[in-house]
Amino acid sequence: MKNSTLPSILIKLTINFLNNLSSQTPAKTLAKTNLQGTVTASYGKRYQVELTETGQRISCVTRGKKTDLACGDVVTIQLTDKHEGVVETTLPRKTLLYRSNAFKSKMLAANVTQVIIVLATQPSFYEALLNRCLIAAEAAHINALIILNKCDLADNDSAKQKLALYTALGYQVLPLSAKQDISTLKPYLQGHASILVGQSGMGKSTIINALLPSELVRTQEVSHVLDSGKHTTTATHLYHIDAESQLIDSPGLQEFGLHHLSTGELEHAFIEFRPFLGKCRFNNCKHLQEPDCAITEAMHAHKITPERLATYKMLRMELEH
Repeated sequence: MKNSTLPSILIKLTINFLNNLSSQTPAKTLAKTNLQGTVTASYGKRYQVELTETGQRISCVTRGKKTDLACGDVVTIQLTDKHEGVVETTLPRKTLLYRSNAFKSKMLAANVTQVIIVLATQPSFYEALLNRCLIAAEAAHINALIILNKCDLADNDSAKQKLALYTALGYQVLPLSAKQDISTLKPYLQGHASILVGQSGMGKSTIINALLPSELVRTQEVSHVLDSGKHTTTATHLYHIDAESQLIDSPGLQEFGLHHLSTGELEHAFIEFRPFLGKCRFNNCKHLQEPDCAITEAMHAHKITPERLATYKMLRMELEH
């Protein structure tokens, strides 16, 4: 009797073992499979990755202390749970926009094709910050669009006069009243991966709300006493406008360091300098106070404005210290 029941017991144990093994295999296989996705939000050391195939959003960390990821990066991840994962690799970037000071750098966005610099008639915008954003975009070979928001406010002549210089340089300046009508902006977004940059209080969140009403982005509260905005965007987010167009919203900027640029990249980022570069008396001309400087001569001939040359000189000295 004992001998006849032993084979049946062994068969049952074998079947149970195989069932358990097959039930565990998908989880193990899933954990070892690299999935591709795009970083759609950056929260310090944690990132949200949207999977390419399913659109599912996974909360991810990086291995070790590596945190050199930006919104717009295309990455591969491994799942550690249904909704969590770890970033394994970053695919080569087409573009990278970032800022830096003498001590550290901050990546703003990867693979963008357009930088949209948001200014407003109120509060007053920093022209120095505008110049730095334009230079960073030129150095990264990214198209730049300037928006002048809040044009519905009565006192906007001084802001428009400031921007006449940049229109003359060839930059597109788009007047906008985001709270009233966002339609004029939409054609500029089509087919682009854009990032909104600018100081706080200019209306970046209002623009996002107008374009994507379903996204719960808080509009910024402007302090009239300080004539500056309060930060409300604390993380960088990527939104889908449509299948071909994305928009990244970044935290408000008060400064934009350019320490990552070489002096050659800096001078070439001033688009009006380009026809005169290489024509100075000295090959290593810094365009500061050297004799027979083609850039200085172009300024005297009214082909370069004194304001832009002064900005260049300030940034050149900044890079050298």
